[in-house]
Amino acid sequence: YGKLSKDVSKDQIVKLYKDFYKEAPFTKVVDVPPQTKQTWGSNNCLIYPTVDARTNRLIVISCIDNLVKGAAGQAVQNMNLVLGVPETTGLNSLAVYP
Repeated sequence: YGKLSKDVSKDQIVKLYKDFYKEAPFTKVVDVPPQTKQTWGSNNCLIYPTVDARTNRLIVISCIDNLVKGAAGQAVQNMNLVLGVPETTGLNSLAVYP
């Protein structure tokens, strides 16, 4: 949760997040609140930003698979960066969830 200093729409916030994460291969800004089962077996982070217009608060919900993105996948991703190979090497498998 975050208190917004000025009035902004959900569309403006979503655009901001999509622009920020456009180069992040494993980060997806989604249109509906994500569920952890959607990330199971993947290195993805699903992010859902929205605005509560009534309270003028930013609400951000995100999901990861704690065993892939949260542990082993993160280690592989960092190793790839250190070794100078593409960040996505060995991590492009599809999630188990359809």
